[in-house]
Amino acid sequence: MQIKDIIKKVKQIEIRTRKKTESTLMGQYHSAFKGQGMTFSEVRPYQYGDEIRRIDWNKTARFREPFVKVMEEERELTMMLLVDISASMDYGTKTQLKREFVAEIAASLGFSAAGNNDKVGLILFADKVYKVLPPQKGRKHILAILSTILSTDYVAAPSKIDKVLEYMMSVFKKKSLVFLLSDFQDEYDLKMLRVASKKHQILGMRVFDDKDEQIPDVGYILFQDAETGKEIWANTSSARWRYEFAEKQKQIVKSVAEDFENSSATFVNINTGEDYSKFLYQYFRKR
Repeated sequence: MQIKDIIKKVKQIEIRTRKKTESTLMGQYHSAFKGQGMTFSEVRPYQYGDEIRRIDWNKTARFREPFVKVMEEERELTMMLLVDISASMDYGTKTQLKREFVAEIAASLGFSAAGNNDKVGLILFADKVYKVLPPQKGRKHILAILSTILSTDYVAAPSKIDKVLEYMMSVFKKKSLVFLLSDFQDEYDLKMLRVASKKHQILGMRVFDDKDEQIPDVGYILFQDAETGKEIWANTSSARWRYEFAEKQKQIVKSVAEDFENSSATFVNINTGEDYSKFLYQYFRKR
């Protein structure tokens, strides 16, 4: 994808996600993540209705009239977007590639966070971490994140989710809101997911295409694994073969969902082209 095409695509995504973000997600995001606690702001004279426990007794004694401490919410959060750039994400049979759909989800999440003055960071990974954009605030930074997701070279290697979680844990110490976007086609270390979920609030978002789960009857066909290069012939005319393929995919998804649930993390399954905002709305509401 050339630079002019990337810029055009970023602008299209920004326009397309703006309405969803402003009308649906931003308010729910703010309600869900009100902050990490309370911090001291100022001292002012006591007013009728103020809580007694807020009285600053030292200043009250000094000036011989009641003063209260004013506390304010610590609003700032850090959102981390962990995006799988293994080759299987550079694929799609509908209107969008999985990577483009991921960019759109990232836009809605990023603009929601930016609207609340929160920082957003990006980590691109496959078999290892390939690129990191440290957390920053503002619309320009969100646009840079989208451009990075769309312009990166996707990697012919299996994705290692445990590796990116381990990296995040070692580099970003502050508790963060983590969105892990992948098709979850590869194995991972469950222990690392459990450890990371104790420190951070994690939502795994499986982005998939219809053909990831069901193969149509197109006769004998040569399949190639985009990540390993392995090739295999299959008779897709066989109803039994198609059934077994679909069942295997169902079991993989079920296993991942159970791993997240048992790790006190959240997991959602989203088809490319589906209205992802309803999943995010429900997630924010539950928080």
